[in-house]
Amino acid sequence: MSERIGKIERPSVEQFKGKRKICFVPLIYTWKDAPEDYKTLVEDYWKEIREQIANMKERVGKIAKIYHEMIFLSGENGIKDLEKLNKDSYEVVKSECSSGAELVSTEKREATEECADWERCLAIGLKSERVRTKVSKLYMDASEERYGYVAKRIDETLKDGENGILFFGENHWIVFPQDIEVFNVYPPSLDDLRRWLSDRLM
Repeated sequence: MSERIGKIERPSVEQFKGKRKICFVPLIYTWKDAPEDYKTLVEDYWKEIREQIANMKERVGKIAKIYHEMIFLSGENGIKDLEKLNKDSYEVVKSECSSGAELVSTEKREATEECADWERCLAIGLKSERVRTKVSKLYMDASEERYGYVAKRIDETLKDGENGILFFGENHWIVFPQDIEVFNVYPPSLDDLRRWLSDRLM
């Protein structure tokens, strides 16, 4: 069962007692030479994410585990890698870890890199339908392995009654264990970012 933070009635704490809970946060990236209006939207987005995570913690309690796309190491080593990957999510994760949360290695490097390589192959525009079909199948197989591993890591490490946060691309195919309550965080600024990107891709 998934819920949108900020768009549901405030339930009692007892409703979630003893359950495992994941707050899913869509990852948004920026880059050094990004347009100023895009940077402003990204700043607004991460401000709203911090606010909504705080709201979730008020409802269900402190965060115990944090999972993040493209992070292959746990603890301090993972935090160092995250600082290089995404400064914005790094700041959120660093703050939560200073409050007692643990960053957990989330992905298997081989599966993630294979998935990315097949995706790049598809992105170049393959002319042969036969080749495109084969590469698509390999990409789907690699994606299934990748996302299956992420789901397994969450299932193995998020204990009964614990709360976690997952930072991942919005279009993931992760199938969460049925006993985990999932809260999807979609702040208003996410729609603004989608429109910004859509306008420039058309």
